[in-house]
Amino acid sequence: MTRPITAGVDGTEESLAALDWAAREAVRRGLPLRVVHVWRYAETLAAADRDTQHGWVAQGVSEAVRAVSGRYPELTVGVDVLEGVAAQTLAGVAADAEMLVLGSRGHGPVAGFLLGSVGQQVIAAAARPVVLVRAKDEAAAEAAGRDVVVGQQGGPEDSAAALRFAFETAAARGATVRAVRAWTLPPVFAYSPGSLRLLDDAGGLEPYERQALDDALRPWRERFPGVPVAEHIEMGSAGQVLLSLAGRAQLVVVGRRAHRTAVGARIGSVAHGVLHHADCPVAVVPHA
Repeated sequence: MTRPITAGVDGTEESLAALDWAAREAVRRGLPLRVVHVWRYAETLAAADRDTQHGWVAQGVSEAVRAVSGRYPELTVGVDVLEGVAAQTLAGVAADAEMLVLGSRGHGPVAGFLLGSVGQQVIAAAARPVVLVRAKDEAAAEAAGRDVVVGQQGGPEDSAAALRFAFETAAARGATVRAVRAWTLPPVFAYSPGSLRLLDDAGGLEPYERQALDDALRPWRERFPGVPVAEHIEMGSAGQVLLSLAGRAQLVVVGRRAHRTAVGARIGSVAHGVLHHADCPVAVVPHA
């Protein structure tokens, strides 16, 4: 089954930038583009019934679609105007998409449905990758030799989904994958005879981390032999290290394992920090 690249639009400048980003990516990958707008009937607009309000919404979406179709005439575009709760509807739409692309303001208070409670619910619940795009996103950044930066943590299986997304994206763009592994000194009580033996065999902490990154990358290097790879090992917090590289990236890819709490879903501190502070587009890729 061919999955489309799906863009959620809500009329904001951020969502229109996300729509254009999604269109470019769909052209690169030879995939159709699906444009989705989620709306709810506003009973306070007494002079407008449901059909009238739907017509207003559909007209605005059609204008955005005509504009993007004019820029990318080779693109197959489908449109859905769906009535419902934004978070639930968008998460459901993502299940049938190669990726869901949404607009993001970041840096504190946000407009639209991103990075507030609704956006966090979408990211945490989506079964497919979600890409967040700033309003100031420019196509020129993708052609400026910038890397696709991806964070790698744990063993090879822990970051497999994020690495796959990064390599697929880089292959479609002719870009370099910059794989990042951040590490910190473990507390004294974390040392055990077994762990000390592993560190001794590796020659110390940093060589151990470098070997772990190399092991995680090996299957993806073999699957994508034409994609250049740069390895980045640095001591520090994963979020800070990724953000230090985001200014020279065309995309940052982070994995996430959703954490459910009494107050709702959380997406993890690394993904949360990168989403709020990276200026480039950010892809959040779910893993088991």
